[in-house]
Amino acid sequence: MSISLSREEFSLMQKFINHHSGILITSDKAYLIESRLSRLVMETGARSFYGLYRILENNNPIIRQKVIDAITTHETHWFRDRTPWLILEEVLLPSYIDQIRKGLRKEVNIWSAACSSGQEPYSIAMCIHSYLENMNIDDVALGNFKITATDISEAVLETARSGCYDGISVERGLGPGYLEKYFHKSGPSWIIKDRIKDCVKFKQLNLADSLSTTGQFDVVFCRYVMIYFSDKAKKILMKKVSSSLFPGGVMFLGNSELLSSDEGSFKQLTYKNQTYYCVRS
Repeated sequence: MSISLSREEFSLMQKFINHHSGILITSDKAYLIESRLSRLVMETGARSFYGLYRILENNNPIIRQKVIDAITTHETHWFRDRTPWLILEEVLLPSYIDQIRKGLRKEVNIWSAACSSGQEPYSIAMCIHSYLENMNIDDVALGNFKITATDISEAVLETARSGCYDGISVERGLGPGYLEKYFHKSGPSWIIKDRIKDCVKFKQLNLADSLSTTGQFDVVFCRYVMIYFSDKAKKILMKKVSSSLFPGGVMFLGNSELLSSDEGSFKQLTYKNQTYYCVRS
């Protein structure tokens, strides 16, 4: 059952969601609030969206998290887009491995900033492991690469931490041989193997909050996040992400995302017609 959403209620909920998550729901997408939060209105006994808003305004963290979980989009799959994997294998990994061998660094820190149910950070780990194996590299290990994965939704992080996926999920983007090499079958599910699972650390993080405790990174995957943000929120996020990168650090966006020309924190780079970004010194 869907509860109707008035114009005034939409305005209140829109502002609340934008303030607490950075996500901007425009008036033509008002149906998302109505369809995704009607059940929560009934569960809380609020009786209306205004009643739900009043509960949220009383700073109820459990209900606030349920709103965020319901309103965020969790579309993802393995090895999404060609760009980051091509650049990781042909540009970044050779350089990082050379630096490790020369003693210029001990590890590479990578951040998957909106990891959803874990496909992206696990893809990063599989990409690195496969590269090291294919290149017969035995003096640098997967353990030299530290992968941090965050998401605003604790619900999807539970799936990510479990590393357990159904048959439909593992069919989306995995190349030949990856399923058999990096997963084991358990009933109807596929569970990612420990050598990949153990090198990814998951934690809940709202990108609209301070990133001061997140750490510093060499590479940030911040893909298909800003398409839901207002222009103001995008600029704020890019400033925070740039501060989270070491000098010379790299950022990947989604293939449909481009930084505006007035975004001064990053410079655009291209490799084989693929776009990525480097933080300005």
